[in-house]
Amino acid sequence: MFRYAAFALFFIFGFVSHLSLGAEVKVMDKDDKLCLYANVTVNFSVLYATSDNKSEIATFDLPSEVTSNGSKCSNTTSTLKLNFGAGHSWSVNFTVNGNMYQADSITFSYNLSDSTIFSKSALNDTLSVDVRPHITDVSMNTCYSCMSEETIRSDSVNQTLWNVLIQAFISNGTQSKNLTTCSADLPTTPTASPTTVAPVTNATTSTPTPPTTPAPTLPTPTTGRFNIKPDENSTACLLANFALRIGIELGEKYQEINLDPNVTTASGSCGVNTSELVLVSNALIIVLTFTNDTKKFHLQAVNVTANLSSGVVFSEANSSLSLWEAAVGSSYMCNKEQNYTITGKLTIFTFNLQVQPFAVKKGVFSTAEECQTDSESFLVPIAVGVALLVLILIVLLAYFIGRKRNMSSGYESF
Repeated sequence: MFRYAAFALFFIFGFVSHLSLGAEVKVMDKDDKLCLYANVTVNFSVLYATSDNKSEIATFDLPSEVTSNGSKCSNTTSTLKLNFGAGHSWSVNFTVNGNMYQADSITFSYNLSDSTIFSKSALNDTLSVDVRPHITDVSMNTCYSCMSEETIRSDSVNQTLWNVLIQAFISNGTQSKNLTTCSADLPTTPTASPTTVAPVTNATTSTPTPPTTPAPTLPTPTTGRFNIKPDENSTACLLANFALRIGIELGEKYQEINLDPNVTTASGSCGVNTSELVLVSNALIIVLTFTNDTKKFHLQAVNVTANLSSGVVFSEANSSLSLWEAAVGSSYMCNKEQNYTITGKLTIFTFNLQVQPFAVKKGVFSTAEECQTDSESFLVPIAVGVALLVLILIVLLAYFIGRKRNMSSGYESF
């Protein structure tokens, strides 16, 4: 039911399987001398469409068994090409810049007809992505070394490199023992805090304590409108409008991320009893799974994967929820800000929420069933109005009773 749950501990866009041994390649020139050396570990995450109009994510490593057909060396440009599997390849193009060399681009080609990796792919094409790595200013006759992870992201493919040792433009067929180390591997030197001498003040003078500045908070996220269609010629079968914020707890640190609908792509599927909405942005992948029992629907599962600015990949899921419940054939609405604890480490915040994952007619929302907080927001003014009306009636009743008594007293005086 929740097909992404199996990936929760090790998948999606940048996470690395550290069991991979990497690939070592030696490229020879026309004189059979070593001209390019590489020992690299690469992890790939590819988002692709399946034949049943769903989205899947394939995660796999560059295997240790590769071929280097297509690799070449010259005095000014060199290409490392690693071929693997059923028609996949990963290549890096190097150029010389004075006494330095650099990697200008990485080209990753993947064959969607390889069913061992891309199960039930809707396409059988071989696709390619070109990205630019941060391999620059490498001194000639040195090896570029980077043990730290670098994740290079594109629209549908993320590549994570680590344990990289590469030397292009090798002279005299001998690999250098000198290294150009990437900045991520260099030790950081702590900066000593300057010593501040407190000013001498008169004992009778009181120095005011500066006010504590509260930690800045994120602005309210932008409301996005997402819909899923069975095909291009059909109306929407799943509708969702909401603004979303993700709260993440890592150890003692807590941070929040707003989902930006302007850089988010929506995909998913509509079924009789199960529907899914998959949202992919630069930093987040969110999978919402809805189920129904023919009478009512609810949000049953949430899976969130986040690429944090620190380089850590966060992934949490819960497939036993019962949120956003409404009758099948209607929509669920909650305009007020709500927060939901998905796991001990994951919280989601919603604003301006309206969803309908089943029985959508003519591509528009059906009558909404409102959440309790929205209903209470209407009850308060109604209750106040009723109280005022009762108070007015009491005042009027007291007035008429008092007037009647005064009139009766007047008649008795005669």
